Amino acid sequence: MAKKKDIRVRVFLECISCVQKSGNKKLPGISRYITQKNRFNTPNLLELQKFCRYCNKHTIHKEIKK
Repeated sequence: MAKKKDIRVRVFLECISCVQKSGNKKLPGISRYITQKNRFNTPNLLELQKFCRYCNKHTIHKEIKK
């Protein structure tokens, strides 16, 4: 019997303000989070307000493709 595809998938969220500033080499890094989402209920890209430790504030984190 074949297994079904996983409904819940792992996604990586990345801070959009850190990515826009990535041209500056003095930045220590880019904030990333790992979470899960339901593939059928949320087919589009995920966006969440998360705390960025490099910006020291809450910013929008968007899903990236890995």
